[in-house]
This record gives sequence, C-alpha cells and structure tokens, in this order.
Amino acid sequence: MGFVLGMLAGLRRRELDPSPLLHTAGIDIADTASRIPIDRYAALYNLLTRRMDDEGFGLFAQPMRVGSFEFLCRACLSAPTLAEALARASRFLRLVLPDLAIGIRRKGEHAELVIAETRHLNPEVDDPARVFAFEWLLRLLHALSCWLAGRSIMLDSVIFPYRRPGHADDYALIFTEDSRFMPTVPGGMGTLVASFNANLLDLPLRRDEAALSTFLDGAPGKITMLYRRDREMVIRVRDLLRNTLPAPLSLDDIADRLHMSPRTLHRRLEDEGSSFRGIKDALRRDMALARLTKTRDSVARVATELGYADTSAFYRAFVEWTGMSPVQYRKRLLQQNQ
Repeated sequence: MGFVLGMLAGLRRRELDPSPLLHTAGIDIADTASRIPIDRYAALYNLLTRRMDDEGFGLFAQPMRVGSFEFLCRACLSAPTLAEALARASRFLRLVLPDLAIGIRRKGEHAELVIAETRHLNPEVDDPARVFAFEWLLRLLHALSCWLAGRSIMLDSVIFPYRRPGHADDYALIFTEDSRFMPTVPGGMGTLVASFNANLLDLPLRRDEAALSTFLDGAPGKITMLYRRDREMVIRVRDLLRNTLPAPLSLDDIADRLHMSPRTLHRRLEDEGSSFRGIKDALRRDMALARLTKTRDSVARVATELGYADTSAFYRAFVEWTGMSPVQYRKRLLQQNQ
C-alpha cells in the first residue's frame, strides 16, 4: 500500500480525487493492511499517467508527457551495450526529467547507478512523494536494463536518501535485501546509489523493434510486473558462506556441497547476474555494516569474525564499499542519531 500512496501523492498535491481511478483499478486504499495484486497496481499506474498526461505522476516541476517512456526505450534500443544504453537514458531523462540526474560510475569490479536530486523534490526528506520518486525511477531504469539485456540483473545494494519507510520490507523483493537508508541532511540534495557487478555494463543488447512493440504493450505500468528478483542460487551460496564464517569456502567447496561442478555453479550464478566473489564481498559488507551499526564490537573483532586475515585488509575493503573507514562510519552514525 505504501507504493500506491506514493504514486497518488502528485494527484493529491493538485487536489484531484483519486477515487475514480482506484475504483477502476479495483484498489481499496481504506484497507491499509491489504496487499495489492501486481496487475491492479500496474493498471493504476497506466490510468494515473494517462489521467495526468504525466508519466512522472505529477511529482516533478515539469510533467513527463505520456510517450516519454516509449522514446526512452527507442533511444536505448540501438545501443551496443548496457553501459551505452544507460548513458543514452541519462541524456534523454535530462531533457524530460530535469529534477533528477542519472549517472553511471565504475569502481573496479563494482558499478553504481546514481540518481541525484538537482532540485529539492520536497522539503520533507521522508515525504511519500519524494520517497516514491526515487523508488519509481530506480525501478524503471532497473527493469528497462533487464529487458534490454534479456536477463535479470541483480542489484547488490542500494542506498536510499531517506529514512526507512513503513513498506521497506518489500524492498528485498523489488530491489535488494541490502537496502540501506541514509537520510539527506536538511537543506541538502539527496542521492540514491545502486551497486551491481560492473561486468553487467558490458552486456550486449538483445532486443529489436519487434520485441519493443511487444514490450510497450501495457507499458510503462507493465514494468512493475517484470524482473522481480529470483536469486535461488545466489541465496543458497550466500547462506552457505554465512553459516561457515569465519572459515572461508572456495567456489569448489560450495559447488561440492551443492552437488554440482564449479563450472555449472559459475554459470548458474552468472545467469542470476552475480558471481561467487561478488556474493562473498556483498555478504562480508552486509555483515560488517550490521556489526558496526548494532554492536560495540571492536573493528579488529569484526574483521576476524568475517574471515579477514588481518585488520588492514578489512579496512581497505570497507573503504572500497563505503568510501570511509569503519571508525568514520560509526562516527557518522552516532552523529545522525544524536
């Protein structure tokens, strides 16, 4: 329901009654505890954008006219790789959605999709309209990327620039289990950072005009029904690694426990948009952040429990993950909670 209320925020800003649209889509927002069937959510998405002639739901300073998503797809379709497609998406959205800037950064084996405010979407950082604006654009770009590449792309982590919303439990299915919330400082501009395997940027695009015609049938609302996270093998590998810490397991060890060859395991993980090393790094990162946030364990103890041979190696890894040392990370958390 949190996603529905966010979607309706722009309509309510204009003091327009959402009841007819909700009735047509078969959604009752009076029952705040109910789960919304995904097809009804997609129907409301399309009804609302057509009613407002704005595929940005009235959330931004200028409307994103109906048809913008189609031309976004067409701008990306002939790109040779996903990296070039996202670069084109960034340039196109700069024209039709100037309130948010999109960028791609490579950092070694990791890549980051960055969505940054260029103007304040709302003075309240946790306002449902602002929260939904970031949720929506990340979902749109992620689903479009998956479709262009012809495969599911796993997000390793996402940092959202607001406090944890009430519907955040669903982020694990829609985005990633490693969804973090770091509120924008008052008066500052918010930035969302989604991390994934950098190799995915080199994926060739596998779509043509005929595939696009099919994809656009029911779009853009239909994208909410596509590429929900299916990471069975990733989860199994991650669980095995977690359960054996601090003892390290190799790819061969994991494959043996799963009764398959290392080559088959590598391929299965690749099909789910991941890698053994990526899972191992993400697990250590998640556990490190949790320990530093929720316990008073020393940095040396955290490093040892995560299987690092020495504290300096853990420090280097942590700086690569977060851009700051473990001590600085804890200090920042303390300042935010004061």
